[in-house]
Amino acid sequence: MCGIVGAAARREISGILVEGLKRLEYRGYDSAGLAILDENGVIASHKRIGKVAMLDEAVNVEPLLGHTGIAHTRWATHGKPSEENAHPHISADQIALVHNGIIENHEQLREELTQAGYVFKSQTDTETIVHLVHQQLTTGLNLKEAVYASVKKLDGAFGLAVINKDEPERIICARSGSPLVLGLGIGENFLASDQLALRQVTDKFIYLDEGDFAEITPDSYSIWDQDGNDVEREVLHLTDKAEAANKGKYRHYMLKETYEQPDVIRNTLQGRLAKDKILEQAFGTEAKAILDKTKAVQIVACGTSYHAGMVAQYWIEGIAGVPCRVEVASEFRYRKFVVQPDTLLLTISQSGETADSLAALRLAKTLGYASTMTICNVAQSSLVRESDLALMTEAGPEIGVASTKAFTTQLVALMILTVALGRRHGLSVEEEADIVKALHGLPAILEKTLELDPAIEKMSQAFADKHHALFLGRGAQWPIAMEGALKLKEISYIHAESYAAGELKHGPLALVDSDMPIVAVAPNNELLEKLKSNLEEVQARGGELFVFADKDSGFSGDNISLINVPHVHDAIAPIVYTIPLQLLSYHVAVLKGTDVDQPRNLAKSVTVE
Repeated sequence: MCGIVGAAARREISGILVEGLKRLEYRGYDSAGLAILDENGVIASHKRIGKVAMLDEAVNVEPLLGHTGIAHTRWATHGKPSEENAHPHISADQIALVHNGIIENHEQLREELTQAGYVFKSQTDTETIVHLVHQQLTTGLNLKEAVYASVKKLDGAFGLAVINKDEPERIICARSGSPLVLGLGIGENFLASDQLALRQVTDKFIYLDEGDFAEITPDSYSIWDQDGNDVEREVLHLTDKAEAANKGKYRHYMLKETYEQPDVIRNTLQGRLAKDKILEQAFGTEAKAILDKTKAVQIVACGTSYHAGMVAQYWIEGIAGVPCRVEVASEFRYRKFVVQPDTLLLTISQSGETADSLAALRLAKTLGYASTMTICNVAQSSLVRESDLALMTEAGPEIGVASTKAFTTQLVALMILTVALGRRHGLSVEEEADIVKALHGLPAILEKTLELDPAIEKMSQAFADKHHALFLGRGAQWPIAMEGALKLKEISYIHAESYAAGELKHGPLALVDSDMPIVAVAPNNELLEKLKSNLEEVQARGGELFVFADKDSGFSGDNISLINVPHVHDAIAPIVYTIPLQLLSYHVAVLKGTDVDQPRNLAKSVTVE
C-alpha cells in the first residue's frame, strides 16, 4: 500500500521524488509528503492530504531545492489521514524518516520517549521511530549506527528510510517484512519500495533481502545484514523490454500469471504478518472498532471471487466461529432478505469495478449493515473508495481473462481476515501462530507445487477429445473444485460441472461413464476417507478418475491418474490445490487450440450487469 522513494544525487531531486510517488499511486494512499535537505542544510518538508498532484502543486509553488531527500505515500493505519500524520516525520529538526509497515510495540516506545522529553505531533506508530533514532544519535552514534540500534528495539514490520541534516549526502534504510529496492546511477543512487518508482532514472536495481540495512550516497552504496555483517546482493539490469507487460518466456499470460503466484502471495503477506501473529492494523485505522463489533459476515461477489468467498465461509465459521453467508452479487441485489445485527458486508473483486458487486455495496449501505469492507486488487477502484475498510491484494496486473493469481491472493487476504475475526471469538494464540506459520511457508509450497506442471501437462492429454468433465471436492475443497470447473469451461470450452462429492449419489452419478473425466481434489484431512468412498462409486461405474491428492493419502486402484501434491496445513490447502487445477485447465485449452488469454464472449472486468 504505502510507497517510499529516496534519492541521494548531484542534481536537484524534488522532481524525481514526486515522479516516483506518482508511479506508486496504483498502490493506494490517502496522503503524500517529502523531505529534502536544502542548500542551507535544513530539512525542508511538504505534506498534503489527497493525491500526489496536491503535493506536486505545493512543490511548484514553494520549491524544495536539494540533493538528498525522501518521500512517501501513506495509507492510514494509525491515526486518520491528515498532514500531521503524513510522512515524513521529523525529530528535533535533525532527523526525517519515512516508514512502511506496522510497529507493534509503538505504544510502549511512545511512553518511554515521552518520559524522555520527546513531544509527539501525530497519532502514528512511525513517529516513535524517528524520535528513537534521534535519541540514539544523542548518545554519540552516527546515523548508520543509530538506525541499526533503533531497529533492534522495534517489533513488527517495516521498511524505513532516514536522513540526518548533519550527514547531508547519506540515506540509511532498513527492511523487515516490507520490501525495499536500491536503484543505482552515476553520481546518484536511489531507493524505493517498488522499482517501478525509479524506472525513469535507472535500470540497475538491487533488491534488499529480509533483515537487510543499506546506505546510499551519490557515489556509493553499502549493504549489511541484521547481524551487522557487510553483504553483497545481486545487481539486476532491467531493460524496457523486460519491464513491459509481456509474456516473457511464457506462451500465454495465464501461464505466466500462474507461475507468479508464489511472488504475489509473498507481496500480499508482506507487512501483514509478524513472526507468529497477523498485524490487523494493516486493515486501516477503523479496523479494530469495526472488527470488534462484527458478529456476522455477509460476503457478496461474482465468478471466481464468489468461489473465494465460498472458501472463506468454511474458514470464517470453522476457524473464527463467526456466522457467514455468501451470495452471488447479481442475486443479492434482487431479493428480500434479513440483515442480522452487527453484520460486516464484505465484497470481493479483482478490479473493484464489478457492476453487480458495486451495486450490492451501495444497496447494503441502505439496509442496516454495521460496516462494509472490500478485498480488492486495484487501489483506486470504486469498491475501495466506497467501503469502510479495504484489504488490498498485491497480485499486480492480471492480463489473462481467466483469473489465477487474483484468486489465490484473495484467499490469502481472506485467511488474514479470518484470523483477525477469530481472535475475538475464541481462536487461541497457539492456533493463530500455527496458521501464521503455515502462511509464512505458503510461497515455498506453491513453488514446489508448480514443479508438478510437466506431470499435469501429460495428464491433460486425456481431456483433449472430451466434451464434459465433473469436478469433486469436500469441505473447503468443494469451492476449489468449482473454481477448477470454471477455469476449464472458461478457456477450453469443455462443459464442466462441480459437486460436493457427497452429492454424487443424488443425481450426478447418472452421468458417469468411461467418457466422463472425474477430477477430484483430495488433501489428507478428516474428510479424506469420506471422499475415497465417494470416488469408489465412480470407479465401480467405469469412470476415469484424475486425482490431486496428498502424498500420504493412500489412493490406488484401476482407472486412476494420480498426482501427489505436497503435504500442507489444512488451513491453506485450498490455496495450494488451486494451482494444479489452473495448470490442468491451461494445458487442456492449449491442446484444444483455444484463445487462452482472451476466451470468447468474456471480459476481464465486468462493469455491466
